[in-house]
Amino acid sequence: MATAEQPLTITISQNAANHVGAFMNSEGKNDGVLRVGVKGGGCSGLTYVLDFVDEARETDKVIVQNGVTLAIDKKSYIFLAGTELDYSGGLNGKGFIFNNPNAKKACGCGTSFSV
Repeated sequence: MATAEQPLTITISQNAANHVGAFMNSEGKNDGVLRVGVKGGGCSGLTYVLDFVDEARETDKVIVQNGVTLAIDKKSYIFLAGTELDYSGGLNGKGFIFNNPNAKKACGCGTSFSV
């Protein structure tokens, strides 16, 4: 049986998009961009990075979905292709959650992973 390939994009759930919009509004960056990336570190080897910026870099992969513009540097995109960015609130909510099909191992808090 063949396995399905992961989509070569990053998606953002409507719930996460709503929270991004609210956070950007509170920081006065209504026309801003959400920079999504990874960097070395964390207990599993790579750590997710989120940041609000004014605009994407010329070399970024840019994705617009659910009213949010995501900017991903090419190095991070390799690790994030197929990922869905979601948001979990409530009593046990963790905030933004990366549902990353490339992650082979993740830490308990969900902020770092390995491939």
